[in-house]
Amino acid sequence: MQKSRTTRETGDIGEQAVAEFLTAHGYDILERNFTVRGGEIDIVAFKDGRLVFVEVKTRSPDALTAGERAVTKRKRSFLMRAAGIYYRRYREKHGDALCRFDVAAAVIENGSIIKVRYYVNAFDAGT
Repeated sequence: MQKSRTTRETGDIGEQAVAEFLTAHGYDILERNFTVRGGEIDIVAFKDGRLVFVEVKTRSPDALTAGERAVTKRKRSFLMRAAGIYYRRYREKHGDALCRFDVAAAVIENGSIIKVRYYVNAFDAGT
C-alpha cells in the first residue's frame, strides 16, 4: 500500500516541477516559498526585466476543482500584498522591474507530475 502524501508534500512536488519548467523556459528562480505574515509566494522568478510571482496549485486528475480555479480573490489579494513586500525589500537589487502574476496548475498522479498548465499574467493588481 502506497503511503499517502501530506498536502505540503504534494505541493512541494508541484512547485519543484514548475521551477524546473520555468528554468527550462529561461526564467531565473530568485526565491521559493517567500514567506510573509499570512502566507507565502510559491516562486519568485525573473525574466526579460520582469519580476514574476508564481502561484502553484497541485491537484490530482480527478480533483473537483482545477488548480487554476483555486486561486481565489482572497489569494490574489494576498499575493499582491506579498509581492509589494518583496518588491520593496529587494527594490535596489531589481531596480524598476515590472511585475507580473502567473499561475501554474500541476497535475499529479502516483507521485509524479504528468502535466503543467501555465498561465502568464493570470491576473493583475486591478483584479
